[in-house]
Amino acid sequence: MSTKIHQLVDGHGRPLVVVLTPGQAGDSPVLAPLLSHLAVGRLGPGRPRTRPDALLGDKAYSSRAIRTLLRNMRVKTVIPQPSDQVAHRKRRGSAGGRPPAFDPKIYKGRNVIERSFNDHKQWRGLATRYDKLAVVYRGGVVLRAITIWLRQ
Repeated sequence: MSTKIHQLVDGHGRPLVVVLTPGQAGDSPVLAPLLSHLAVGRLGPGRPRTRPDALLGDKAYSSRAIRTLLRNMRVKTVIPQPSDQVAHRKRRGSAGGRPPAFDPKIYKGRNVIERSFNDHKQWRGLATRYDKLAVVYRGGVVLRAITIWLRQ
């Protein structure tokens, strides 16, 4: 009953990749599998895009491992630092390094992600959660993603 939905969405709130995890699982370990499944086809010939221009995430995704992964992929990271990480970096002084780049203007677009989650949760097939098996629940999530794409 406590299944979590993790997804990557485009700038219009349309789901690109959907993954389900148990409710007690953390958010940040799921980012690498999400990014590995990302493939956006092009209108013309050519390979599909497998790397976003920027990744907007909440404070749960602010870790050194995630920032390194995104830096190696050459993806712009727009993730705020939690206050405990800021305090730890300041406590270390000059050895703490510079704060990671953060663009608050781009981060304002993160509400698209939250609205996409709310759109999923308002759908009756997912809101009632009568499904016992995660595979059936994921089918409902994918079906909702398809209806969101068809609406556009």
